[in-house]
Amino acid sequence: MSETDPQTAYDRLHERAERVGGLETIDNLLFWDQQVMMPAGGTPGRSMQRGLVSSLQHEALVGDDVAGWLDAVAEADLDEDQQAVVREVRRDHERKAAVPRELEERRNGVISEANAAWEEARENDEWETFAPYLEELVELTRTQAEHIDPNAEPFDVILGEYEPYLDVENVEAVFEDLKETLVPLIDDIRASDADPGGVFEANGPYDEETQMALSEDALSFVGCDWDRARLDTSPHPFSYGNRHDMRITTRFHKASIIGGLSSSLHEYGHASYEHGLDEAAFPDPLGQSRSHGIHESQSRFWENHVGRTEAFWVEFLPEVQSQFSQLSAVTPREAYEAANRVNEENFIRVEADEVTYHLHVLIRFEIERDLVNGDLDVEDVPQVWNDKYEDYLGIRPETDSDGCLQDIHWSIGRIGSFQGYTLGTVFAAQLTNALEEDLGESVESLVADRRFDDLREWMGEHVHLHGKRYPTDELVEVATGEPLTAEYFLDYVTEKYEALYEL
Repeated sequence: MSETDPQTAYDRLHERAERVGGLETIDNLLFWDQQVMMPAGGTPGRSMQRGLVSSLQHEALVGDDVAGWLDAVAEADLDEDQQAVVREVRRDHERKAAVPRELEERRNGVISEANAAWEEARENDEWETFAPYLEELVELTRTQAEHIDPNAEPFDVILGEYEPYLDVENVEAVFEDLKETLVPLIDDIRASDADPGGVFEANGPYDEETQMALSEDALSFVGCDWDRARLDTSPHPFSYGNRHDMRITTRFHKASIIGGLSSSLHEYGHASYEHGLDEAAFPDPLGQSRSHGIHESQSRFWENHVGRTEAFWVEFLPEVQSQFSQLSAVTPREAYEAANRVNEENFIRVEADEVTYHLHVLIRFEIERDLVNGDLDVEDVPQVWNDKYEDYLGIRPETDSDGCLQDIHWSIGRIGSFQGYTLGTVFAAQLTNALEEDLGESVESLVADRRFDDLREWMGEHVHLHGKRYPTDELVEVATGEPLTAEYFLDYVTEKYEALYEL
C-alpha cells in the first residue's frame, strides 16, 4: 500500500508514536539511575546518553515522513481512539518541529550538568554554583517558546509542555479562588489557641533505615504492586518509569516520620497512575499519562485523601508502633491531628501542610513566569524568593538551601511545571467527591475497611485507562461530570481545618 494511503499512514504514525513513547521510558530510567544509583563521576557519560535519546526522539517526531503521514490521515475515516492518537502525535510533531534539533540537544546537555551543580549548590548553600546553569536553561527555554509560538506569552507556551490544552488564564483563575479562601483561613489558624499537637516530633528522633521499612510497609498496606515497583531514596522525591516498572523515591527526616510517610504515599500515587494505564495501548499516547496536573491528582489523592484521614491512622498506627516503640502510647486521634498540623514556620514545599502548600506553589509559579517572560534576572531569584515567602507566608528563609535551591525541578529542566501540583490537588478533591457520589461511600469509610482496591479501580476506570484519549479539560469532565473547579478542595480544606483548629 502507498504511504499516502490513509490507513497505511495511520499505521506508520502509530508505530512512530510507540517508538517515541518507548524512548521516553528509556530516558526515565536513565534519569532515575542518575539520581539514585549512578556514581558521582558519571555525569558526562549520562549527559551523552540522555542527549542521544533526546536526539532519537526528536528525529522520530519531526521528519518529513511524519508530516506526510499527518497530511494523509487528515481526511481519513478514523475511530475516536485513532483520532486521539493522531491529535497527540500532531501536537507533539508541531511543537518539536518548531524547535531546532541543536537547541534541544544543547538543552538536554545543560540539564545533565545542571543537576549535579544543583546538588552541590544545595549541599553547600551556594546559589552561585547553580545560577549559571539556570540562567542558560531559562534562556534556552525562552528561545524554545519563541520558536513554537513567537506571538504568545513565552511562559504560556512552556506551560503547554506540562498542561496541554490549559493556559495561564485557567491556572490564574484557580489560584485566585484559592487565595481568596486560604489566606484568611491561614490567618484564622495563626490566631487560634488550638494546637493539634506534634506527638511525632516530641518522640523523635527516628532513624532512616527503620523509616524506610515503615514506608515500605505503608505502600504494602495500600496495595503497592512490588512486582512492578521499587522504593529508594533521593535528594528530592520523585517517581519515574512506566506501567511495567515504576521507580519510586522518597526521603526522610530524623525529627518526624510524617515527611517520609507522606512523601512515599505521594510518590506511590504517581506509580498507581502508571500501573493503571492501558496495557494494550502502551507505549502509544492512549497508554501514557495525560499531564503533570492529572498525575499530581493521583499523588495528592493518596497522600492527602487517604494518608491524612483519621481512618488511615486507626488502621496503620499499630504498624508504626511496631517499628517505633517510643510511639506506643500515641492514639490514632493524636496521630491524625499531628499528620494534619499546619506548620506556619515550614519553608519546604514537599513538607508543607494542605493549607499553606499552595502559597509555596504560587511563589514558584510567579517566579517562573517572570523568569521565562524576561521580567526577572536569575541573580535576583534568591532575594525575590525570600521576599515572597515573607509576604505570603510570614517567614523568611535563612539559607538558599531552604529557599530557592530546595526543588530539583529547575535543574532537570522542568521550568514551568509547578502549577501542576495545585491543579492536581484541586482535581484530587473533585475526583474524591465524584468517587464518593458514585460508590455511595466516603473515602474515609473505604480506608477504614481497607478497600484500597476499590479506590484504585475507580481511579483506573475514570482516569488511568483513558491515557491521553481526551484533552486535559475534557478528561476532567469525563471523570467527574463537570469542568475543573476549586470548589470541592476549598470546601474540603475549610471544613477539615476549621474542625481541627476549632474555628
